[in-house]
Amino acid sequence: MRKLTYFIACSLDGFIGDPDGDASAMLRFVDEEFLAFLKAEYPETVATHGRRALGIDDLQNKRFDTIIQGRGSYELALKEGITSPYAHLREYVASSTLKESPDPNVEIIADDLVGRVRELKAEESEFGIYLCGGSKVAGELIDEIDELVIKAYPLVYGTGMPMFGSGFAISEFTLESVRTFGNGAVVRTYSRKR
Repeated sequence: MRKLTYFIACSLDGFIGDPDGDASAMLRFVDEEFLAFLKAEYPETVATHGRRALGIDDLQNKRFDTIIQGRGSYELALKEGITSPYAHLREYVASSTLKESPDPNVEIIADDLVGRVRELKAEESEFGIYLCGGSKVAGELIDEIDELVIKAYPLVYGTGMPMFGSGFAISEFTLESVRTFGNGAVVRTYSRKR
């Protein structure tokens, strides 16, 4: 069974963006040390156009071969004219409003997101599935998430888009590792407590 990993950036108070979903304030923490970590540990989480700009397009996938993201996350790329933001992965976009994919590399999941994710998790593969966001999709998939990798930046938003846009439900995870960076960022990895 493949793992579904929610690999997400957030503020200290658990927001993945401001009330409109804008997370650009967090980008200033992607310095040389943090970028070296991403390149070494999670190269496939860097969008294709970012990989090309950084000269790391030739890096092999280490953990994931598939990505799932919500319409809001995908819309950020579409606004820039990018229809396949993670061309180095199998791309899925959960959306009930996007009726047709603008790119042959991107499959739209219009209904039964949980069922489709279970099918993907059941596939034979040495790689896992990267849940990119957003909040609503993560909330819908909370029971399917096997691992959390939380990149917490030393910012407090006060209000904004929560990590999980869902109703109240308690889900327990076990802390596996913590890595700190000179810029104050912390990456915590948790596995689902079974």
